[in-house]
Amino acid sequence: MDLNMEFAAHQKELMSANSAGNDLDRQVHLNNASDIARRINKFQRGLGAAASCAWSASQHSARQGI
Repeated sequence: MDLNMEFAAHQKELMSANSAGNDLDRQVHLNNASDIARRINKFQRGLGAAASCAWSASQHSARQGI
């Protein structure tokens, strides 16, 4: 997995959600961002990466704010 590409795709989805013209499109982008975050988290946990804990916590917090 290319983490740089995944992080960039995640950021793009968040920016698209922020500029979405309606709630449905916004939710689609947020769902896409969540899917990407889950893939990143799964990959990092599979490697035993310590950063995955911080990433997981930040994504959980972000979803709670939606």
